[in-house]
Amino acid sequence: MRNIIALATAAVLSFGVVAEAQVASIGTTKGGAIAQIGDAVAAVVSRDAGFQMRPQKMSGTQQYIAAVDMGRVDFGVSNVMQYYMAQSGTGLAEGQAFENLRLVATLVPFTQGIIVRAESDVQSVADLKGLRIPAGYGSSPLFDTFWRAFLETADLSYDDVTEVPVASLPKSWDAFKQGQVDAVIAAAGSGAVQEMNVMIDGGIRYIPIETSDALLAALPKTRIEPIETSDALVGVGDDNVMHRYEVVLFANADLDEETVYQTVKAIADNTEALQASSPLWNDYDPADLAHDYELEYHPGAVRYFREAGLMDANG
Repeated sequence: MRNIIALATAAVLSFGVVAEAQVASIGTTKGGAIAQIGDAVAAVVSRDAGFQMRPQKMSGTQQYIAAVDMGRVDFGVSNVMQYYMAQSGTGLAEGQAFENLRLVATLVPFTQGIIVRAESDVQSVADLKGLRIPAGYGSSPLFDTFWRAFLETADLSYDDVTEVPVASLPKSWDAFKQGQVDAVIAAAGSGAVQEMNVMIDGGIRYIPIETSDALLAALPKTRIEPIETSDALVGVGDDNVMHRYEVVLFANADLDEETVYQTVKAIADNTEALQASSPLWNDYDPADLAHDYELEYHPGAVRYFREAGLMDANG
């Protein structure tokens, strides 16, 4: 944990507080769906909120969670599961609760699953037995957690597959494109999936994931459900059952209320621009910005939600 905090601190020393520089920082990953979502938020906020928002890209979400908790970065983008673990000191944050985090907004429902080559014989998670699977994820440890939960649904573990060490999620995609692993986890509708589909002979496809009590316990505040096909969701077939959860925006608890208020307002007012940025925003609904996870929202967000009728006075 100390290494994560040290990396986060070093990565953000050049950023001042919003009040001094009129620039807000938003932590995102260096690539993939979370980076795309964070970039889209930064663009609409910079245009409409009265200040600039600049992405601060790091290797993994745990790094900028620590940075936001310390007040070194203003905002962050995360899946709600990882945010919950961070605030509660469970899972990836076992024994180290980040108590200075507050929710700002629910952004989009997020869909991810396991990708294989379209010409592969793999039709289910059980068929991955004996195959090469990314492992380790030193800077993206959440994906090690995902793999363990997904494999468990077929009574498999890392002992039943061939582990191929990777440093991060993007590195796992590189290994897949180079034929070094037989399956990867990736978000439906992301640019990374579209790129893999083009680069790999025959393209890619998702395989279905079954649900289980153990999976839901390991991956709190998430769910497994069927996904409708669309031209924008490359590789998603009619039989796909995939992993679903929400992506949330969060902030340091002490970030000034007006900055957070204007940020939420800009997101709420720019549905068309956000949806034009990526298929990841296809299911974005500003009416769900204040989704109730039984977690505390920042006062600036609460003020906007109450004005917009998204949260009652007791919410």
